[in-house]
Amino acid sequence: MAKVLVYIASSLDGYIARENGEVDWLPETTESGYDAFYKSVDTVIMGKTTYDQVLTFGEYPYKNKKSLVFTRNSTQNRDENTKFVSDVKKFVKDGFPGAGESIWIVGGSKIISSFLKQGVVDEIIISVIPVLLGKGIPLFQNLENEIKLEMVKTEKFDHLVDLHYKVLK
Repeated sequence: MAKVLVYIASSLDGYIARENGEVDWLPETTESGYDAFYKSVDTVIMGKTTYDQVLTFGEYPYKNKKSLVFTRNSTQNRDENTKFVSDVKKFVKDGFPGAGESIWIVGGSKIISSFLKQGVVDEIIISVIPVLLGKGIPLFQNLENEIKLEMVKTEKFDHLVDLHYKVLK
């Protein structure tokens, strides 16, 4: 079965974006474990809101990976590497069709929470940015049950700390 990973930036108070979806509080460039992580995955998963936001940044940054975008609305596939999927439960039940061996859930919080509820997330890496937003889009939404984690490692960089957890199943 594929390895499913979450790697996402969060403010110290647990938000991944401002209420309007802006991520202007993220450092422009910073040393982190991202490059090595990115090379290790072959598939990216995200919700449609995250996908639309990523497209506003310019060139699609995941064009050399399989991209699966979850949406409730029927949408035309963008290219041969980007597919739109409608149902998380069916996708998991069917064994991750179209995905590779190492899957990165890019975001947002709804899709992350959906995969956590399905019990298929193996690891969570949170890059904690030293800022308190006070309000915004929370990292996790509507988790119905407690999910236990085991700390794998922490790594300090110039402008952030990576917290790496294994999800206990």
